[in-house]
Amino acid sequence: MEETSTMPDAAVPGPAPAVPPTPPVPLAALLAREDLGLRQIAGPQDSATVIHWAHTSEMADPYPYLLGGELLLTAGVHVPEAAGSGTYFDDYVSRIVEAGGAALGFGVAPVHDTVPRALVVACDDYGLPLVEVPPRTTFSGVARAVWQLMAQARHTELRRVTEAQQSLAAAAARPDPVTSVLRQLAQRVGGRATLYAPDGGEVASAGRMPGAGGAGGGGEVSGALAGLVAVVRPTTRDGSGGVSASGGGGGPTPSSASDTAAGVHLAAYALGTGQGFVLGVAAPRRDPGDHTIASVGAVLLSLLTGEHQSSTGAARSSALVRLLLGAAPEEVAPLLGGGERWVVVHARPDGPAPDAVTASALGAALGSALVDVDGDVVRVLVPAGHRELTVQPGWTCGVSAPVGSHDWASADTQAGRALSRARATRARLVRHGEHQGLADLVPPTEAAAHARTLLSPITANPALTETLRTWLSLHGSWDRTAVALSVHRNTVRQRITRCATLLSTDLDDPDVRMELWFALRHA
Repeated sequence: MEETSTMPDAAVPGPAPAVPPTPPVPLAALLAREDLGLRQIAGPQDSATVIHWAHTSEMADPYPYLLGGELLLTAGVHVPEAAGSGTYFDDYVSRIVEAGGAALGFGVAPVHDTVPRALVVACDDYGLPLVEVPPRTTFSGVARAVWQLMAQARHTELRRVTEAQQSLAAAAARPDPVTSVLRQLAQRVGGRATLYAPDGGEVASAGRMPGAGGAGGGGEVSGALAGLVAVVRPTTRDGSGGVSASGGGGGPTPSSASDTAAGVHLAAYALGTGQGFVLGVAAPRRDPGDHTIASVGAVLLSLLTGEHQSSTGAARSSALVRLLLGAAPEEVAPLLGGGERWVVVHARPDGPAPDAVTASALGAALGSALVDVDGDVVRVLVPAGHRELTVQPGWTCGVSAPVGSHDWASADTQAGRALSRARATRARLVRHGEHQGLADLVPPTEAAAHARTLLSPITANPALTETLRTWLSLHGSWDRTAVALSVHRNTVRQRITRCATLLSTDLDDPDVRMELWFALRHA
């Protein structure tokens, strides 16, 4: 007989999903559905019993077709007439339990008018919940209800993870970021979060140890967590410059590990700073989204501990202070370690507005930690020549020409205009032009004076000047200019008409356009 299953895709072996797995459904929630009319008639009444999917089988031995966690549905077609007087039901139920089945659903009608008494006894003996499915309820209706409950649970879990990510990112921006992230993480998992130093000591912690009388209690659990932390702690250098393996044992060190102690769920995450810091988490339960939430906390703590432990981070902080106190950019540039030439990158994500984590990831990909989130745009100051700036998946980028530190402001403007052009032309990356042309043969001072005179009628209105510049750069395209400036195309037309009137010129004349473009470049 053909086997059918309502097993979700998440149960199929494959790469680890990027989102939390679908939470299982409590059997009690399925029994509470009045439209199904299900009734548990045998087995333990345990609120912790959950089902991962529903599966229908009329095989006398369903063991080969079960993966574990199923609500197995059967109408008893496979049951022989003399089954009640032998060991048939004992054998049948024991095989389901051996396969890891979570519960058995028996449909009354059309084969059986009632659930066989021997099946009820066997389920009680083996501790398998037995659910009676009434004649009016189809197995497909039960499977659909399972899917609906799973979808609701999945939505709730994803919303919980999203809210946790937002709160953790906000905590990382507080004046006491490490403690704030640990406090928020402990609150989200309902337990305790601890940051361990490379030598195994506690740097900071927050929350209560599950099962302990106070925040510092639970010696057995605390010891087990410290042992788990030692497993994932990377190899570190001792004070004499030698190498010591704090994790012990040979082979590669795992980046994370989990365990249980005294009924408490434990997890440890090696922070990606190369300094030997580890995040330890103890929680009373392990929900599907907890690993994702803890991983976000680990990423944020990696950024924070890396910044505090890095001499480069200290130099960046020093450069910022000096700028705030009035130093010129060229004076602080050497502290940033980027050399004499820099480029500015403006990037906009394809999806939601960027946060601190996604912005830092972009900066790492571009080879710079000098990152600023400005609304829906990320600005990155990148040392020129350290690596080739290429298209970044999921981002639209505008790149300035290489400049000295004294021209950072101009490069920022160039990158912004390059990003606008990239968005208007649907290009992934646009670079500000750096080639030499006829216009470069004119002395800059004379070119600037000519530009001021020619553009004086519209100089007082920056919106007109920028619209004319963008419109000319996009070859007079109304639609692309509207996209680049985030305005309506009629607004573009009105502004260009106004420019033509104030300048007393014909903007359809290519010579006029060229002359204006020359002036705008030097204005």
